[in-house]
Amino acid sequence: MKQHQSSFWQTLQKPFFALAPMYDVTDAAFRRIIAKESAPDVLFTEFVNVDGLCHPVGRDKMMPHLYRDDSEGPVVAQIWGKEPKNYEKAAALCVQLGFAGVDINMGCPEKSAEKQNACARLITMPERATEIIMATKSGVGDVIPVSVKTRIGYHEEQIDTWIGFLLQQDIAALSVHLRTRDEMSKVPARWEWMRRIVAMAEGTGITIIGNGDVKNLDEARRRAEETGCDGVMLGRAVFGNPWLFREDGFVPDVATKLRVMVEHTELFEELFAGVKNFAIMKKHYKAYASGFAGAAGLREKLMAAHSAQEVRTIVDKFLMR
Repeated sequence: MKQHQSSFWQTLQKPFFALAPMYDVTDAAFRRIIAKESAPDVLFTEFVNVDGLCHPVGRDKMMPHLYRDDSEGPVVAQIWGKEPKNYEKAAALCVQLGFAGVDINMGCPEKSAEKQNACARLITMPERATEIIMATKSGVGDVIPVSVKTRIGYHEEQIDTWIGFLLQQDIAALSVHLRTRDEMSKVPARWEWMRRIVAMAEGTGITIIGNGDVKNLDEARRRAEETGCDGVMLGRAVFGNPWLFREDGFVPDVATKLRVMVEHTELFEELFAGVKNFAIMKKHYKAYASGFAGAAGLREKLMAAHSAQEVRTIVDKFLMR
């Protein structure tokens, strides 16, 4: 059995539950709110471009994606990009910044990323994937673990070839989104493949994480029990629901939900004013302001807001009705 030095993955109680990396979603502001309200076992950053991080101008634009606070708990930095040498430099930076691990994005189907022979395109380029993994491992040394997040194949299922290949790479953890690249999110996640992946990983020492369509912690726990995977990653279900990872099934009332939304907005503005577009928050407002009387009208007002103060005023007026 291979040993992965300094791997926090090995210390997690099984099954564990992780927050998936999502661009312009799992930024430091939202992670801190989630950590405060429900504390997942592991959190991932939004994915960060290594080539931008290693560019004298791009670095300043990329660094806010790597904001991290100890209050969040274990945070893994997810990186992607074109040049292996930049993976090495970015990984070394992640060590300096105190991340618990570095994760390589080999699953995102975004076309502009694939044009750079990155993300999901690497499923078709195992030699380049090897080069990137080796460069990233060189960057972290023996300090923090390297993991990979991918899909079950590109045009079709490639469990034996692609997943089998990754299980030979001496990575610390492997997260598998249970769809192919071509399937995007158009079909239900194929959890039936996870048992086979778990069986293939036996004896490697690699932590196996399943991902796709999991709506709550009960379902996540059931998926882990059914398949034997070590952990389950939840993504889209966290929109408007930073309580997702609570073990007690807590459901917030409308006032609690909206006050946390205001707190989220104020934290976003505090961290990212002048750096990120305030409009990023509007995807969150759609989720927070839904499922209760008056939500549509409230949502309309929130979509027109341009500052945290405006949002606070709108919410105060709504709650005083």
